[in-house]
Amino acid sequence: MNNNEELLNIIVDNEKLIYAIINKVYGYYDYKDLYQVGVIGLLRAYRNFDNNFGVKFSTYAFPYILGEIKKYLREDRIIKVGRDVMRLKGAIERAKESLAQVLMREPSTLEIALFLEIEESRVIDALNINNPIQSLDYLLNGEGTPTTLYDTISDENNIDLLDKLCLKEEIEKLPSIDQQLIAMRYSEGKTQTEIATVLGLNQVQVSRQERRILTKLRENL
Repeated sequence: MNNNEELLNIIVDNEKLIYAIINKVYGYYDYKDLYQVGVIGLLRAYRNFDNNFGVKFSTYAFPYILGEIKKYLREDRIIKVGRDVMRLKGAIERAKESLAQVLMREPSTLEIALFLEIEESRVIDALNINNPIQSLDYLLNGEGTPTTLYDTISDENNIDLLDKLCLKEEIEKLPSIDQQLIAMRYSEGKTQTEIATVLGLNQVQVSRQERRILTKLRENL
């Protein structure tokens, strides 16, 4: 068996693994592109695999495939988001100027959204794209039911499965004390004061620690 035939067999034998991973994000990206990227990850795993590792090849290959797809999605997202958001921000700025002349005041994000016939969330996202990271307790709106940044990101419907996997991987890399803080804050819903009591810290220290962890996670993601 020559090398090309061996590589082809490896791909065929592990196609189900590739499909299982790309099916998690299919619907947002081109299926064929994701498959090709998955194959690249698979072949990278094959080149580095050693039977002495004591694990099945499919188990070894999984992080290679997922990692290659994550890299592709990050790069693809940066390009698309950058281009689309800049175009949208330009439209929003023009809409703000037009509405301000008519209303004789600064238009709200809802008024801009209605003017452009798009969802208000898209206007907010575009305007906040370059904003610094806020505390998760930051109040997003003062009308009706108060909504915090924590309320927004903790809604699982707002996070796709790949993002969850990426976030889970990054959290697992944190020191155990940081993992404990994040678990108490966002899984158990404890306040910073309650966490401070458990960890033997004060509320200010917990707040600083939380901010540092979130900054690190955002940078890595």
